[in-house]
Amino acid sequence: MPRAATSSNTSTRNTKNTKQWSPNRSPKRSPKWSPKWSSALTGAALLATTLGATVAPAQAAESAGSGKYVSLGDSYAAGAGIPASSAGLCLRSDHNYGHLVAAALASSSYVDTTCAGAKVGALTTPQKDVGIVVNGPQLDAVTPDTSLITLTIGGDNLGTSDIGFGDLAVVCSALSLTNPFGAPCRNHYGDTLSNRMDSATTELSAALQKLHAKAPKARVLILGYTSVLPEDPKTCFGKMPVTTGDLAFLHSVLGELNTKIAKTATAAGATYVDTLTPTKGHDSCSSDPWIEGLLPGSPTLPLHPNATGERVMGDAVLNALRH
Repeated sequence: MPRAATSSNTSTRNTKNTKQWSPNRSPKRSPKWSPKWSSALTGAALLATTLGATVAPAQAAESAGSGKYVSLGDSYAAGAGIPASSAGLCLRSDHNYGHLVAAALASSSYVDTTCAGAKVGALTTPQKDVGIVVNGPQLDAVTPDTSLITLTIGGDNLGTSDIGFGDLAVVCSALSLTNPFGAPCRNHYGDTLSNRMDSATTELSAALQKLHAKAPKARVLILGYTSVLPEDPKTCFGKMPVTTGDLAFLHSVLGELNTKIAKTATAAGATYVDTLTPTKGHDSCSSDPWIEGLLPGSPTLPLHPNATGERVMGDAVLNALRH
């Protein structure tokens, strides 16, 4: 993002040749003066005010991200599966939204500790996959000089294995064979997923306190999850091996997760960034998906944002920084 221009123009009043005003002297009106000049000056003043209001948010965005920027989170933050990837099993893409935001803000320092499969606990403890440490505690990258932090996390806490949210896709697909016209996955989980969300957000709240203690001056933005599934589950017919009833259930689960993450962010003094709204109509069952389906048509993991989806998430971060 180009830096906003600032004006340093000043006016100096010259008093040497200024005639003294006398109460007996009638002010002379310039022969060229007319009411239209008054309107023009008023318009110029309004324009200056408008420009000032526009520049200020842009400067605020640059101020927050011009220093050290740290990106934290799971596969959605990592851009897992999008070329080119690094960091081994973390599948950290150089086209994830963090990289795009850092480039737009021209951050002086950018640290990406995101990792596929990260649960909330990975913020404060080493992350293990199949018993092997694949990433250190993500908050270790946060230092007092950090000015901007972004985070997407919590979705993988819905599952119990290392694939996190992927558990739900596996279970719901398998159960669809037992009751093709019902909602067997909803019946299977009951309140379990809501309870897991509550545990995850409680853990997230504690992690955010530690984060603020490590970088008290940092602007913290927590991103919600994108529009993975459509509001109308019928549009997924023939595209997802899950019943229509369970697609509606999973859509509601992700909505509940976003709501609880948003409340946790607000309570911690962080900014919640809505990524669901800007990706509506581009879910995994749409004709123009920004979140791929179970068989991705462009490089990414199943049910994850593709390169366009990551760019839209990055734009959401930049928009939030301007306000």
